[in-house]
Amino acid sequence: MGRLHLHLISDSTGETLENIAKAAIAQFDDVEVVRHFWPMVRSESHLDRIMAEVQASPGMILFTLVNGELRVSLERRASALNLPTVAALDAVTDALSRMLGQEAKARPGRQHVLDAAYFARVEAIQFTVAHDDGIGWENWEQADIVLAGVSRTSKTPTSIYLANRGFKTANIPIVPESPPPGALFTLKRPMIVGLTTGLDRLVQVRRNRLLSLNQAPETAYVDDERVKAELAYARRMFADNGWPVIDVTRRSIEETAAAVIKLVEDRTGA
Repeated sequence: MGRLHLHLISDSTGETLENIAKAAIAQFDDVEVVRHFWPMVRSESHLDRIMAEVQASPGMILFTLVNGELRVSLERRASALNLPTVAALDAVTDALSRMLGQEAKARPGRQHVLDAAYFARVEAIQFTVAHDDGIGWENWEQADIVLAGVSRTSKTPTSIYLANRGFKTANIPIVPESPPPGALFTLKRPMIVGLTTGLDRLVQVRRNRLLSLNQAPETAYVDDERVKAELAYARRMFADNGWPVIDVTRRSIEETAAAVIKLVEDRTGA
């Protein structure tokens, strides 16, 4: 089975990109596609953060960006990494432009009807971006979902995927030397879900991350016994608080998010 990282970068919710990606992927057999969703990308600083993740998990980049400077920056950076980029709507837009005899309007997400569901999804994405990696814990009670797990258990990409589904999602790294704020254990509204993974996979993911950042590949961050202790600490916390746990070892981001959504639906009876 082949494995492909597919980065979907959009200046809107990314819904159009997701549908295009699903339709295209369905044409191929025996391919494991790991989708990374990056919605609401409208600044160079946001692109900086995304490209660091792209470098860590290199693959194809499918995008819809109407800002010319941002498009050029993305394509230049991807070229430097020898990664292919595909502007998902260019061919259709260009053909329509020729047929209609007019230039397309460069407006992010103009294809969406601005209804209540759309604004709710945008609000969820904004909340999620602002509450990544333990930031803004004072507002966690406003979240629909809080993901907890040790470093490199796919908390951020899963959060973004869930936000694209309309769920306000916060996430918190579980670090034995720095326990999470007490507010985490008193939350009432959000569904708190623990993410865990296999020891060998986690060590390998962390080692790859260090190498992608040109850092020493042998540190406590990837020491087997240290990582094993981290995982055990997190699992004890999950068990002590009765939080459901999802093992992401063999799951794609989409599969993990689907499992989280199922937990939320079971809880609410939806």
